[in-house]
This record gives sequence, C-alpha cells and structure tokens, in this order.
Amino acid sequence: MKDLLLITPPFTQLNTPYPGTAYLKGFLNTRNISCFQMDLGIEVILSLFSKQGLEGIFSHAEKQQTIASENAGRIYALRGSYIRTIEGVIRFLQDKTPTFARQVCTENFLPRASRFEQLDDLDEAFGHMGLQDRAKHLATLYLEDLSDFIIECIDPHFGFSRYAERLGKSANSFDELYGNLQQGPTYMDQVALPLLDQKLRQIQPKMVCFSVPFPGNLYSAFRCGGYIKAHYKEIKIAMGGGFPNTELRSLTDARVFEFVDYICLDDGEKPIELLADHVLNQTASEVSPGRLKRTFMLDQGKVIYNNLSEEKDYRQSELGTPDYSDFLLDQYISVIEIANPMHSLWTDGRWNKLTMAHGCYWGKCTFCDISLDYIKIYEPIAARLLVDRMEQLMQQTGDNGFHFVDEAAPPALMRAVALEILRRKLTVTWWTNIRFEKSFSRDLCLLLKASGCIAVSGGLEVASDRLLQLIDKGVTVAQVAQVTRNFTEAGIMVHAYLMYGYPTQTVQETIDSLEMVRQLFECGVLQSGFWHQFAMTAHSPVGLHPEAFQVIPEKKTIGFANNDIAFRDESGIDHQKFSQGLKTSLYNYMHGVGFDFPLQDWFEFEIPHPGIGEHYIVDCLEADALVHKQAAKVVWLGNPPEIKKISRKGKAQTLLDLTFHSPAAIIDFTLEEKQGRWLVGMLEKLARENAGMTFVQFKESFEKTGGIFEQFWTAEFRSDLRECGLLLV
Repeated sequence: MKDLLLITPPFTQLNTPYPGTAYLKGFLNTRNISCFQMDLGIEVILSLFSKQGLEGIFSHAEKQQTIASENAGRIYALRGSYIRTIEGVIRFLQDKTPTFARQVCTENFLPRASRFEQLDDLDEAFGHMGLQDRAKHLATLYLEDLSDFIIECIDPHFGFSRYAERLGKSANSFDELYGNLQQGPTYMDQVALPLLDQKLRQIQPKMVCFSVPFPGNLYSAFRCGGYIKAHYKEIKIAMGGGFPNTELRSLTDARVFEFVDYICLDDGEKPIELLADHVLNQTASEVSPGRLKRTFMLDQGKVIYNNLSEEKDYRQSELGTPDYSDFLLDQYISVIEIANPMHSLWTDGRWNKLTMAHGCYWGKCTFCDISLDYIKIYEPIAARLLVDRMEQLMQQTGDNGFHFVDEAAPPALMRAVALEILRRKLTVTWWTNIRFEKSFSRDLCLLLKASGCIAVSGGLEVASDRLLQLIDKGVTVAQVAQVTRNFTEAGIMVHAYLMYGYPTQTVQETIDSLEMVRQLFECGVLQSGFWHQFAMTAHSPVGLHPEAFQVIPEKKTIGFANNDIAFRDESGIDHQKFSQGLKTSLYNYMHGVGFDFPLQDWFEFEIPHPGIGEHYIVDCLEADALVHKQAAKVVWLGNPPEIKKISRKGKAQTLLDLTFHSPAAIIDFTLEEKQGRWLVGMLEKLARENAGMTFVQFKESFEKTGGIFEQFWTAEFRSDLRECGLLLV
C-alpha cells in the first residue's frame, strides 16, 4: 500500500521513461511520502505487441470487417508470420538478444508490407549500416507496418508516442474531447484499463497523480481518471505536467472535474506536497478546499484556482535525485526510424534524464513561452550536486547514459559539469540542448567531448539574420556555422531545430534559409535537423503582443485549453505549402545526398532562386574570429610526455625532446631545456589542480622564466598542444 500512485498515461516514448514522475518520486522520497510510479504507455505497448496481443488485433479486425486497403490485406494475410516473430523482435529491441540481429537481417525472416518499400532507396543512398543498427531499423519498419494496420483497422487514434493527440491539440472547448469520453472504451482503452486496475489493486493508493506532458497523453489521462472515479470513488485524482502548465491556465469548464479532482500548474513539488497533506490527512467531515498552491479544483460546482498557500517553492538543490525505481527499465524498446546516428538518439537506447538548470538563462526568444515560470525562473544546479545525482542514477539504474533535458544548458555550467566528471574519472555518455552561442569555442567543445558529451541539439530556427534578430535569438547565421563546426570537429554530433513561417518571413527568406541549411549539411557541420512551422502560443511575446509582429489572432472563447492561437499573417503568404519540400530536402541532406539538386527540384511550384552566395557558409567558417578569453581556465587532459635530453655539439644550451601520446596521434616537440622543464612542470601541476589556473596566470608563470611568451606561444604550437590535451576553457 502506498500513499500516491504516479502515472504517465499512454503514450510518450518507447525507449525510455518520460522523467516527470521520476522527478516527483525523487522529491517525495525527501518528504517521506510513499509512492509508486508506472509508465502505463510502455505496459500497453508490450501487451499489444505480443503473441496474444496480435492475435487479438487480427481477430478484432476480422470480426469488425475493417480490412479495406491492399496494405492492410497483405498484413492480415501474413498474420501468422507476425504472430510467430513478434516476441523475438521485441526481445531484440529490448537489447536482450543481440545475436538475433543476424536473423532479422536475412531477407525472408520478417514479414514486409508498405514500410519496407523504401529499403532499396536506403541501401543505394545511405550505404550499409552496422549489423545491429540495420536490424533495429528493419525491426522498426516491421513495427510501423503493424502500427499502420492498427490505425486503419482497429483504432485511428493510435500512435507509438501519442494517443488521440488531435483531441488535445488547440482544444479551446472541451466539447469534442468530452464527447469522445462519453462513448464506450476504445480498443486501446480496453488494453490500458485492466492494466491500470491491476496496479490500483496492488498499490491501493489514496491519490493517483497523472503526469501529462503532451496533448497525446491527455485523452488517456481523462479516460483513466473516469475509470477510477467509477470504480474507486475513495481515490482522489490529480493532474499536472507540461500540458496543463501551458494549455490549461484559463480553465473554466466544470466538466473536466468529472475525470480529475485537482489540476496543478508549474513546478509540481510544493503543490503535490500540500495536496497530499490535504488529501491524506483530511477527515471525512472536512469539506474545506484547503490552502493549496497553483491548483484548479471544483468548489460548490464551480472551477476555482486555489493559490491560498504562502509556502514558497523548493530550490532545485532541495528536490532530491530523480528516482527511476518501479519502472520496467529492462523492457523499453529501442527503435531506429531513419539511418541517421544523431536522429536516432531520441528513440534508440535508454537515457537517465536530468536537468542542469531550471528555466532558460537566455529567456528572450519571441516565439517561446518566456512569460511562464518553467522558462522565466532560471536557477542552475551546482556542478558537484549534478554529478552526485549522476552517480546515484548510475548506481540505481545500471545505465551511464544521460540526456540533460534543459531548455538551453548554460555553457559555463556545462564546462563545470565536464570538469567535475573528469575530476571523478567517470565514464559516462551524455547529450543536451543548447543555444549556438559563441562561448562554445573549439577548446570547450573538446572538453565536453572528453567528459562524454556525444551530441547537442539547438535552435537555429530561421537561417536569416533579420529574422534571428526579430526572434531575439542572440545569434547570427555565421556564429551558428562556426559553433556547429567546433562541435563537429570535436566529435560531437549536432541537431538543429528549424522554423519556417515566422511572422513577416518572406518567400525569399524561406528559400534562403533552406539554402543555408543545405550548405551547413554539405560542409559537414550539421548532422541532423527538423523543420516545424511557426506556431503562435498564448504565453509568448508574439502571442501577447501580436500587433508588434504584424499578425492578427483569431479570437475564441476559452473554456478548456489555450496555448496555440490561430492567426492570420498580414503578408498573406501560405507558408504551409513549403512544408513537404523543406522536409523532403532535409531528409536527403541528413543522409548525405541531394546537395547538387537545384532547390526548385524539392517543390512542385515555382520558387525564387537563392539570394545568397553558394559559398556563404564556407566564407563564414573561414572568417572565424573566435578567440579565448584572458580569464579562460587552462585544463590539461593529456598524458605525461616521454622526455629525452638532447645535447648539441659546441653549444652549452641543451634541448628537451617531448613526445606526447594522444589517443589518435604521437606528437613531438623539441624545446629549449628551460622552456621544456617549465612546460612539463606546468602540465604536472595542471593535472593535479584540474583547471585551477587562468590563462593570464599561465602566461605570467612562463614569463618568470625570462622567456617571451608570444614567441613561445605560436599558433602552430598552440594547435599541437590542443591535440595533446591542453585546453583553454
């Protein structure tokens, strides 16, 4: 028996748990509030994609006579092959049977439907992947074929990472969602609700808390909430997470509370602590709504916003380490949708998720929800505490991979975390989201790589300096090119979030932006990307002040969700028509092909010629003026050199030959003995102190030997020392 049951409703990710409940459970541990957490989504997926699950799906489709298309007919005809292979495929994608890859890669083992039609093109365009990755890709196509069958014949709302998403997106009125909830359970509901019931009987919670990060989790949360209210009337139900935080801030529709009792906004720790105290300690005779924090509830039939508590939110250092216990960590499914190593990070492998800082240190982008606390309130976590938490999670989960899910990780904190990881001699793999700002020098990128950083993702948004300035992004296209080059040369993959249709954006700027992206990929400084059309949100500067951006919002009555705002751009341009061409070209660029195609080839309508030079990005890279700061820290990551003394005939002065062994090369220096002894001693000191010296102190130390630093510290010497492991960060 537990006080609380924390649930992530279907669906989020196949390969790793969404971290919302893990964060909350870690905090509740510090308050001695007992709880259990479950990812209902992965349990539904495992139930569906099993021998018994597929037998049920095919039987249901036959009884309902919903098999209409040629593709669905083929999958049904091959049902025996699917039922025979499904459990082996799932175990392989759970990394339990790696040798099964050889079987998966044989041509006639997996049944194949429409998703496999692209295979010949993949082989020709992208070459042959490694055996394990290729097998994962084939198994992913196999699952996507089954998903297509489910959507067509069983449940049109189904998706591996979302369910009934359309019902939750931009739902200003609760009417349509409410109407669907009044109908009988869908096929997916009939799978999910027995699993929920089993857990309720096992845990016997006094309150159930649903974490709803996305619109694609909302329907299932309400369906589960309605089931609990119908069958377990004594259990109270709360909801929180990213969707309520952004969408439900103007909630007035009392019908929502037929499915939940409370909806909490923003950071959930203090609201849930107060709510748990209110629910767990309230006697049956008490009817007071209590002194809660940022919580919607029903009082005398009307929706009220209870923010009566004056207790402050906890600091990040007080929240405890996320707790991943209770999750079925060995049963998550790694998939590879496309043959791109950067793109696959979101779907392949299990990651421990952490944040370096609450909020965004920049907090200015005009398309972003910068008026809301999750962006507005910036609070970094100390590097030592972060790495403490990493070690605790490694011990708990057995996994040393980390995804820092920050809005934008601060460069200074990334540096501090990297140094702390190296100081403790930890072997970890990590990646995060960033801004492409000039702080990411060559040396800092090399330091991050040495600490285990394998990838970064960041918003290039619109590759136009005019629009970047209007967005208040704080970067230029040239700067982005130089920073992505620094990451790439350090061996860190780069993904760019790309935007089109921003207010006042012209057709010429859209095409020029695509040309910039083409050149970034062709130069090899960008490995992955994703285009999305600009959406105006209620809490962004554009949404709050649309007239300043020449857009006209459509006014609607808000009773339920309010985030995405329909609008009319005064330019009259139909930006949607560029979607397919942008996405198709990017798909090819990500796989290293199509660079020589005219941009016109990607579109079925006439577009203008690019207005920028064909070597624009190359020129930006050659003009790189990024230099280290005098206050930069000096860090030594290399190995001690082999030292050989060289005497020169007829000369009193002797030389030192220093041989450095880096992971990739052997580098020799011949220096005057005095300078060589100074360098060796300095490297020994740096190895002990781990960034305890600034560049100015480093320079002054050399000058005390009587040497002229500028003659010693040449660009070529500096470059060679960097390769040996001497960095200025």
